[in-house]
Amino acid sequence: MESKIMFEIAKRIQNGEKVALVTLIQVDGSSPGKKGNIMGVFEDTTTMGTVGGGNLEYRLIKEAQIALENQESIELEFNLVDEEALHMKCGGSVKAFIKIFKEKEEIVIIGGGHVGTEIYKLAIFLEMKAIIFDDREEFCSYERFPHAEKLIVGNIKENIKKYNFNKNTYVIIVSRGHVLDKDALSEIINKDVRYIGMIGSRKKIRDTYKNLMNQGIPSELLEKVYSPIGLDISSGSPKEIAFSIVAEILKVKNNLTGKNMKELKKVIF
Repeated sequence: MESKIMFEIAKRIQNGEKVALVTLIQVDGSSPGKKGNIMGVFEDTTTMGTVGGGNLEYRLIKEAQIALENQESIELEFNLVDEEALHMKCGGSVKAFIKIFKEKEEIVIIGGGHVGTEIYKLAIFLEMKAIIFDDREEFCSYERFPHAEKLIVGNIKENIKKYNFNKNTYVIIVSRGHVLDKDALSEIINKDVRYIGMIGSRKKIRDTYKNLMNQGIPSELLEKVYSPIGLDISSGSPKEIAFSIVAEILKVKNNLTGKNMKELKKVIF
């Protein structure tokens, strides 16, 4: 059973889900669970395995769900006596460790040109996985992107179809032309990813959206695309464009406002 739990945890992490692993690390006296018992608690509220059942397990599931929300591992201790919070009469005590697993954020960069290269550098600095798509070998090499997780060369649209995107994926479309950008967006738009951003002028974006809607893509899906891309902080150079895009990704990733700290935490004097 333990191997099945660990396999399921690994599978869910690869799919971009956060997972909690609950382990009984110490058991003294009488307890419904035994030292070493493990249980997986998942984002969708399902569980796998057991740490003994009853109020102890119920409480640990709730604590694991809180830990998932906070994205922090935690150690807990319970006394299994009637007077304590669990109202159990076993008479023993239990220590449990809840380990939170989360797949590292993944930035998929469609286009290995000047802006794509600068975005890659920032992604590596932030310890994110960087995956580069391009149809040109000279713009998608390990000489150009030495720390990339993956380099995917060839027909961009076809390669996007085959790629396993997940809920922790942030997609940035900055290819060498508007036709390739449109083709990439038409494939990505139906993927369950955290962020889709596409570079371009308002005219290009408007024309691209009209074209895709004529192909049957609903406007509701296109509305989730961040385009024009990035925060309003760039002078227009590749480095600053990249910085504004990654700043927007951090805003989405951390579910924050992107406002000046001075506005949010005004000092009164």
